[in-house]
Amino acid sequence: MSIKGIFPIDNWDFKSQSILSGLPEEDLDMLMERSTTHTYKKGDTIFREGSFPSSIFFIATGKVKKFKTDKAGREQIIYVANTGELIGYHAVLSEGRYPDSAATLEESTLTVVEREDFLHTLRHSPTLNHRLLQNLSHEFSVLINNLTLFARRSVRERLALQLVVLREKYKINFEPGTPVEINLSREDLASLAGTTRENVVRILTEFKEEGLLQTKGRKIVVLDVRGLIGVAES
Repeated sequence: MSIKGIFPIDNWDFKSQSILSGLPEEDLDMLMERSTTHTYKKGDTIFREGSFPSSIFFIATGKVKKFKTDKAGREQIIYVANTGELIGYHAVLSEGRYPDSAATLEESTLTVVEREDFLHTLRHSPTLNHRLLQNLSHEFSVLINNLTLFARRSVRERLALQLVVLREKYKINFEPGTPVEINLSREDLASLAGTTRENVVRILTEFKEEGLLQTKGRKIVVLDVRGLIGVAES
């Protein structure tokens, strides 16, 4: 089922897929003039926190996690980027280093756009400028919502909300009534929800007993998205 009208998904999801969609043809040609396309295996690193950006990346297919790593080597996933989204452009715009790392969650195809081509197009395309400003403003709101989530919600509520958001990201050729499979490791799910793997396993078991979802190995199938929304918003 669609969750539009019952859950404010835009409050939790970036909209960078809208940046290039419908961009004037001459602007898109300018941006992609020297671009290259590469296939990344699951778990491949795209860029590392602290490195200097030479490119931005368009996710043609697949999913990418953006994360930070603490001194003990523990990951905190900030965001899961989906097919059609741009990543890596924040560091280019700020003229700084990457503030986080990115790695593939599944086999993915990415188009790599040269830093100079991105900046050149930005100088000559009012449309791209406007869309980037809109997107950055929206991303700021999403990040504020996530900070509030960690400060005010229980682990159970956080996990339920992340499952609702991930369900939307894992919709592929979706048809009403068709179950959506979330293919994410328990470690990554724990990192995304800001908890431990043990807590994730325990709460998933509770959700299964309540009829909200079922599991198939590492895959999670949401059976009652309304119920999960109810938990997330309790």
